[in-house]
Amino acid sequence: MRVWIAGVDGYLGWALAQRLASRGHEVAGADNYFRRAWVEEMGAWSAIPVAPMSERLEAFRERFGKSMPFWEGDLRDYGFVERIVREFRPEAIVHLAECPSAPYSAIDVDHAVFVQTNNLTTTFHLLFAMKAHAPDAHLIKLGTMGEYGTPNLDIPEGFFEVEFRGRKDRLPFPRQAGSWYHWSKVHGSNNVMFACKLWGLAATDIMQGIVFGAYPDALNEDGRLSTRLDFDQAFGTIVNRFCCQAVAGHPLTLYGSGRQQRGFIPLPDSMQCLTLAVENPPEPGQYRVLNQFQNVYRLADWAHKVASVADEFGLKPDIRHVDNPRMEMEDHHYRPEHDALFRLGYEPTRDIDPVLRSMIAALLPHADRIRRKREALLPDIRWDGRRSRAEYR
Repeated sequence: MRVWIAGVDGYLGWALAQRLASRGHEVAGADNYFRRAWVEEMGAWSAIPVAPMSERLEAFRERFGKSMPFWEGDLRDYGFVERIVREFRPEAIVHLAECPSAPYSAIDVDHAVFVQTNNLTTTFHLLFAMKAHAPDAHLIKLGTMGEYGTPNLDIPEGFFEVEFRGRKDRLPFPRQAGSWYHWSKVHGSNNVMFACKLWGLAATDIMQGIVFGAYPDALNEDGRLSTRLDFDQAFGTIVNRFCCQAVAGHPLTLYGSGRQQRGFIPLPDSMQCLTLAVENPPEPGQYRVLNQFQNVYRLADWAHKVASVADEFGLKPDIRHVDNPRMEMEDHHYRPEHDALFRLGYEPTRDIDPVLRSMIAALLPHADRIRRKREALLPDIRWDGRRSRAEYR
């Protein structure tokens, strides 16, 4: 299958390119290196060094015996998107080119507007290019479980059945996003859903939980094939950040009480699930939603898990609570469904500790690199638009 990954230079994109190539797919990529620039703007860098794209592409060719077609450019330029679709003729498009950060969208008006316009424009351009040049292709768009918010009822996979005055219908589950970023994802989901209805496109919207992990699988013995791993407040997911804090001798910082509940998924599981979505497309005209996570955990659970595994390496990280910069409920109901991926064949990682061990082992050689950006480990972006460094409780 010809698969184009938009955002191939990112955390998920580079790992997915290798996963799909290992399964015999013809993979192409596009990127403009925004993720590298955004993390640098946050005063940080990837904990694990990331090779330049020229070196990544050479290592990819050596590992898989064929080159990856790659285009450098901005998906906000419709001509750029259209040219790729015409030239590569993808059978599947994986859209990972949106800005994936709620804190980044909360910095100020410029960042909020950028996140909204970038995320909506890139998705629109992909939809219109598919309609014009690849109407039979399958769009896999990365959404987020954060689109749902934390409603006081169970969360289905995208839709729910309702009955009113004897009439039944299947309606999109109401979204209760908690940031400007998450609302951009909601608006994008609505646009994809409407394009499927209007033009008969096939699309899968991945409502993904929080991803963690350093490597997708055993492929990455070559450092040029390593994917990035961020630890800053805007792009470092909580488990990755905890592991980086542990190896750098920094306290593990819990926002607020730590009782917040979220869906989480290891990086290898994310790659498995995205591959299942690519290889099992929906019917033309179908807008499919997959809730993608391994299990639901409280944030405090992760602090204790990471501290316990870090202790095996002789590390003794403290767990410290800091003021919560986010506007979110800390005690809430949270019970989302995630049955569809299991029906497609998802086999979840049952024991999380080995994933944490492999991550800490991979990070330990880079402990000094993390310490050099120590200031990035504490948040100073608040949802209310003020900038102030969080304090320990």
